[in-house]
Amino acid sequence: MKKPINSMKLEISAVSQNESFARGTVAAFASQANPTLDEINDIKTAISEAVTNCVVHAYAQSKGVIAISCELFNDALSVTVTDRGVGIKNVDKALEPFYTTRPDEERSGMGFTVMQSFMDTLHVTSTVNQGTVVTMQKFFVKQRKKVSGGE
Repeated sequence: MKKPINSMKLEISAVSQNESFARGTVAAFASQANPTLDEINDIKTAISEAVTNCVVHAYAQSKGVIAISCELFNDALSVTVTDRGVGIKNVDKALEPFYTTRPDEERSGMGFTVMQSFMDTLHVTSTVNQGTVVTMQKFFVKQRKKVSGGE
């Protein structure tokens, strides 16, 4: 990928109250590239899922920090969400729709599926007892400008 036009880093406590803050912050940052409203909504949804996964799964029984870093390009946003929580034993299994380690809490097991659906790329790496790194990209479709004619 090309050199970013801007970048940012954000660290938040892994509490559910910070989910909306993270979503809004990343959306505001991405707005510099003039994405469509649908693209912004896609980004907000994916960030919500990523942060919620950290709160519910990575730090379920403890306190922790979620690090979010973003790189903005003229035509794309790259977001990395990192935790230092319990990690994922089997990433391939975790990426399957409806798989959840928390069925007792009525979790749908659709977090990664939602992220995949709303972003253009998703890459997950994890080490048990060390944490998880989720990297996502959204490519912006630039709207064509209408040229007014002599009609």
